[in-house]
Amino acid sequence: MDTTRYASLVGRLMIGLPFAMSGFGKLAAYGATTAYIASAGLPVPPVAYAIAVLVELGGGLLLIAGYQARSVALALAIFSVAAGVSFHNNFADQNQMIHFLKNVMMAGGLLQIYAFGAGAFSLDARLLRGSVGAVQAAHAR
Repeated sequence: MDTTRYASLVGRLMIGLPFAMSGFGKLAAYGATTAYIASAGLPVPPVAYAIAVLVELGGGLLLIAGYQARSVALALAIFSVAAGVSFHNNFADQNQMIHFLKNVMMAGGLLQIYAFGAGAFSLDARLLRGSVGAVQAAHAR
């Protein structure tokens, strides 16, 4: 049995679950989240809140499922770097530097998914297998 086939699934779960959990948590904390966004100096906190929930919750769930994983991973990587720059930019504070580097590391893992795809256990792979089978059946006629 090729156990490396499972590594991409586990990797997507390990990256996607924290995003989904964070997005879900934001749904329950609108006031606190928009106040935090405003404290960072970002414009129109309610719009930034909606974008964050959509990207984190929606992107996390799509990544877990492995659907449109390359596009989703790229969007989450960009979001991670933007969030790190916006919220963890006091590099004199060691805690903020650690959080910034965490965001950079997440972006690195997401770029791996962008580069190599979702892997064997994903909706992307299942849809590709289905479309290849349909093409082969059409050519067999």
